[in-house]
Amino acid sequence: FNPSREITCNLLHNYVAFIVIMLTKISRNFRIWLPTMPMTLVSAKNATGSSAATAIFRVLPRMTKHEISEYLMKLYNLPVRKVRTMNYMGKRKRATGRRKVLYFKYRDFKKAVVTFDNSVQDLGTGSRILELEQLEDDKV
Repeated sequence: FNPSREITCNLLHNYVAFIVIMLTKISRNFRIWLPTMPMTLVSAKNATGSSAATAIFRVLPRMTKHEISEYLMKLYNLPVRKVRTMNYMGKRKRATGRRKVLYFKYRDFKKAVVTFDNSVQDLGTGSRILELEQLEDDKV
């Protein structure tokens, strides 16, 4: 029996418990958005002479404006000028059967309208199929 070793073990246990508590507190405030996070492009408009290029995304409700702009700037190298967000409640539906009435609700979502810098002119939405373009050119 060594009392100094027991005290050392208790101190070490308390220190490890303190570190674990601090890491859990820090991790609650530290969020990382990976490329697999759902950020769906709803629509996009190219820049014109009077307005900048804009895109509308559907994102998670807990994403903030700052996180959306950082996500686009760091992952896709897009120069974001402004982000506006709108929260939407999911629709509530009722499905009636022979014996029961089932109530359900779609997920809540947030819509983000992103305005890009003037350096972005064409967002490049849509895909071009060269064979179809050649057929159209041949017809004309």
